[in-house]
Amino acid sequence: MSKSFKEQFKTAYTVDTYGAFILDKALIFKALQTLLEEDKYTFLVDITAIDYLHVKSQPERFAVVYLLRDQNFQNLITIKTYIDSSLATQSVTPLFKSANWAEREIWDQYGIHFKNHPNLKRILNHKEFVGHPLRKDYPITQGQLCHQSDTLMDEMTPRLKSKGYTSHEDLMFLNLGPAHPASHGTIRTFVALDGENITSAVSEIGYLHRGFEKSCENHTYNQIIPYTDRLNYCSAILNNIAYAHAVEGILGVDLPERAKFIRVIIGELSRIIDHLVCLAAILVDMGALTNYWYLYNPREKVYDLLSKLTGARLTNSYMRIGGMSYDLYDGFEHDLKVCLKEIKEGVSDALKLIEHNRIFHDRTQNVGIISKEDAINRGLTGPNLRACGVPYDLRVTAPYYHYETFDFDIALGSVGDVYDRMMVRFEEIKQSTRIINQAMQRLPEGPICVQDHAISLPPKKEVYNNIEGLMNQFKLVYEGVKVPASEYYRAIEGANGELGFFIVSDGSGTPYKVKVRPPCFYAMAAYPRIIEGSMIADAVLTLGSLNIIAGELDR
Repeated sequence: MSKSFKEQFKTAYTVDTYGAFILDKALIFKALQTLLEEDKYTFLVDITAIDYLHVKSQPERFAVVYLLRDQNFQNLITIKTYIDSSLATQSVTPLFKSANWAEREIWDQYGIHFKNHPNLKRILNHKEFVGHPLRKDYPITQGQLCHQSDTLMDEMTPRLKSKGYTSHEDLMFLNLGPAHPASHGTIRTFVALDGENITSAVSEIGYLHRGFEKSCENHTYNQIIPYTDRLNYCSAILNNIAYAHAVEGILGVDLPERAKFIRVIIGELSRIIDHLVCLAAILVDMGALTNYWYLYNPREKVYDLLSKLTGARLTNSYMRIGGMSYDLYDGFEHDLKVCLKEIKEGVSDALKLIEHNRIFHDRTQNVGIISKEDAINRGLTGPNLRACGVPYDLRVTAPYYHYETFDFDIALGSVGDVYDRMMVRFEEIKQSTRIINQAMQRLPEGPICVQDHAISLPPKKEVYNNIEGLMNQFKLVYEGVKVPASEYYRAIEGANGELGFFIVSDGSGTPYKVKVRPPCFYAMAAYPRIIEGSMIADAVLTLGSLNIIAGELDR
């Protein structure tokens, strides 16, 4: 009889203060294999590393952290291993395909080598880059220019060889992107073509890399919020919410009821506009310009509302640790009803043009298929995973902000093709509207921030009229929110799937480390394999249906 992880490794692991299981690096592969095969922890959420250079109590300078969920997506386990001076450990890519890009990122940013990795090379930084920028001793003012592009043949040649190609004479090589409207951002996909059929593909990212995680190490927790807006800039407020939600989890604070419902309302509105731009863009990709305006015009109405509420249209830095910057304005409910009405009409008009359209069906059905097993193993989440028939939605499996009390359905596909990914998003727009209407009906009066001036700014009348209020504001702005020492992961259901933050706090007002788990990163890693065997035009639609947002991808 096979033994579970805890039975098999009970004498080999210890549990740290934060609940992580610590094992020797020689046991990591076997431990993760046991978790996968025996305990059915089938979903690798993310892999990251920590540089403990300034934490003297740790046994080694570096550690690698693995986050996994079970097959029901309800239980999360953290596995951690310390890396000795060899700066090497075993790759887990034979177990989880999603580990490929995750391990490349750790090598790129920390210099930790993964033995037997199929192609360990830089992924966010260019190939001429020297050093590893997320190390604590990296000189951040050191600029490094790239003078030569990457041919990507080091990835393409082995891929073609695995498909039986010993000669490249009959193939044509083509770059899709990195700068092209159909690439939906600065993303490069290098393909080998036999006629118009893609025989092999590899993708390159990093063109938009702005060092989000490094910047977090030099700013207070609230100062980081505007940086989160630029991750998935199509639904910026959901990034705000996910980050604030993670920090609040470490603090152990419970938001006021009004704040929770406002986050649900604005978060679901952000989900809707993210889906609208995704669907509008992919319909343009297949030549349906009229549909674009039916979907895009209501999105502009929502931007008018968000601008009125937050002071910004696209990147709305609306959330704060412990609440939000402003309450809803007078007339918000009326403006929201107008927006929802226009969204409903726009979606209805767009669907009328495509639901029974033969051209649309031929372009989308049985195109860009990924099976549910492969989607899980590659780390897909959100609409892309639900399109495969997997009912994984953090609003249901790990509910927050009273989502368990709302009446809504999980939109599911069955084939996992472009058609399903689009129709799931159309249905999710309707379900988000249902949630918003329920939340507005239940919206209570009360404060929008926690009443703790070590976390939230005091009212201005206190700042202007007494010394205690003035000092509270000064300390909070100058020193930041003091977050207890912790290593903590928490996630929400973003527009594209599981959007989580792994935060290492040293007890100060500035995080020691912030790692974002971006859903687009794993979707893009899967993309080259999805399009192999398809035509160029199908590859464009497949990319659009995955809704890759380059800001979230590169960070």
